[in-house]
Order: sequence, then C-alpha cells, then structure tokens
Amino acid sequence: MIAAQAALETRMLLRHGEQLLLTVVIPTLLLVLFSSVDVVDVGEGERVDFLAPGILALAALSTAFTGQAIATGYERRYGVLKRLGASPLPRWGLMCGKTCAVLVTLALQTVLLTCVALALGWDPRGNPAAAALLMLLGAAAFSGLGLLMAGTLRAEVTLAAANLVFVLLLFFGGVIIPLDDFPGALRDVFGLLPVGALSDGLRSVLREGAGMPWGDAAVLACWAVLGLGAAARFFRWE
Repeated sequence: MIAAQAALETRMLLRHGEQLLLTVVIPTLLLVLFSSVDVVDVGEGERVDFLAPGILALAALSTAFTGQAIATGYERRYGVLKRLGASPLPRWGLMCGKTCAVLVTLALQTVLLTCVALALGWDPRGNPAAAALLMLLGAAAFSGLGLLMAGTLRAEVTLAAANLVFVLLLFFGGVIIPLDDFPGALRDVFGLLPVGALSDGLRSVLREGAGMPWGDAAVLACWAVLGLGAAARFFRWE
C-alpha cells in the first residue's frame, strides 16, 4: 500500500508542469548558464567544478522543500489529506509515500544534473558515498521544513513563502555565489543554513576531494531532527 502511494505521488510530481519547472528546468538552466558565462567569480579552476555541487544542493531544496511544501499545502487545503487520512492507508504511510516520492525524484534529478555537468566538463572527486549521505541528510532537513510549513500555514502563504525562500537561498545559500564573498558574520550565518551546509559539504567532497565533512553533516542532521520533529508535532491535516 505504501509502495503504491509512493508510486502515485511520484507520478503526480513528475506530471506536474510547475513542479518540473522548479525541480528540473531551473536547476539545469542555472548550471548551463553560470558554467558558460563568467558573471560570478567562483575562484580558481573550472567554473562547473564549483557550480555542480551547489546546483545539486539546489535540486534537493527545490524537490524536498519548495515543491513538497506547495503540493502538500494545497492537498491539505482541498481536503485531499483528510480523505486519505480516512482511508486504510495510515497517516505515517502517507508520509512515507511522500518521502519515497521525494527520494525517487531527487535521484532522477541527480542523474540528469550529473550528466549535464559531465557534458560541461565537470571533474568530480572524492567519495560518492559521502556525497550521497550529505544529499540524504539535506533531503531530510528540507523535507521536514517543507512539511512543517505546509502543515501550519495556509496554502497561499505556503506558496509565496516557499518560492521566496527558494529565491533567497539561491543567492545567499552558497549555490552560485561563494559564501566567502560575504562579510564574516553573514558568511557564518549562511553557512549554518541547510542549503549552505549542503553546498559547502558537497563542494568539499566533489571539488576538493576531501573526506566526509562532519561539521556540515552535523548541521544538516540538526536541521533534519528539528524540522521533522516540529512537523510531526505541529502538522495539521485539515
């Protein structure tokens, strides 16, 4: 039953035009544009080597946070969650289905963006397992925050707030602009944001070939625990 719900959630997500724009088109265009045009100083080395890890972090943000928050918020508004809650599918099963759909979509995004980045000349280094663990922690953190927003705010507010957060973190989360370009205090704050920690951690592994960045992983784990815990406590189904 959970597998069927996960498959349904995945199909719905992939068939939604606005979701595809957010999760596939925008990250791909940003990767190609900023890898090809020298509009942001990304330091020494190939531009794509800096941008690809940040765009992967943006992909996790778009799917697990923005897309999930908007979709779940409107499902809650139109009573879809209430009706599903009255079905034989348990509520925890519905959440598992949504989580699986996010992970499947994120895996497809990662494959697509990796292929595009490799075509642009990306030369990833480091341990793929470390990068995968960081992506999972990031997805958990974003998912918890997205469900918290969807389960506590009105759908219209969630739509506006989730898109605003997406745009702000695109520029201030270390995705395309290095965190080192910001003043010291702001750099430290942005580095503690989940997308900042994920971008920095992926860049350490995939660009510099470093081992597991445990500091960034700890930041993501804290956000995941706080976000999922708050969502479980305050999420309203109706």
